[in-house]
Amino acid sequence: MSELTQTIYVVDDDEAMRDSMNWLLEGEGYRVACFDSGESFLSARRDDMSGCIVLDVRMPEMSGLELHEKLDALGSQLPIIFVTGHGDVPMAVGALQRGACDFIEKPFHNEDLLSRIRRALELDAELAARRHRDGAITHRLEQLTLREKEVMQLVVAGKLNKQIADQLSISMKTVEAHRARVMEKMGVRTLAELVKAVMSLK
Repeated sequence: MSELTQTIYVVDDDEAMRDSMNWLLEGEGYRVACFDSGESFLSARRDDMSGCIVLDVRMPEMSGLELHEKLDALGSQLPIIFVTGHGDVPMAVGALQRGACDFIEKPFHNEDLLSRIRRALELDAELAARRHRDGAITHRLEQLTLREKEVMQLVVAGKLNKQIADQLSISMKTVEAHRARVMEKMGVRTLAELVKAVMSLK
């Protein structure tokens, strides 16, 4: 994923802060979208958004922490950088423990914010690549027959062909045929690749 498709979503009720962040980030070549409340961001949110959120902790009505909880409940994986005042650090640390990406204290240096944003965008790209890979693996798993899935699970569990044949009451030749089709359908060449593919979904 390139940065061209990623957007930095600034959610802050302070208009001056939104304007200065917008100016800074657009000056660095980023796509920026600003929102004055958690509610306005939620109403614009889509599942296919990519990038990161720069989110003020303290906002009237819906706080940044409440928005984080709502996004979490919706299954959002957009990395969140909390912007905090000095007294909000314990809250921000708690948010990190619940899955936020980072936080930065006001007043902050522009370069400090930009370095955090670069890390968040890298994380977003990694998560998107993982989702794409997992989606491809899931699609391949769906192509397997029930018997092929049974054989695959036993292969991944380290069982030998003879043990699989005994356990499933089928011939060794049948096990070998199923095993070959599993490798082909899963798009892997080695047992190690098969194990990694199956384990990545757990």
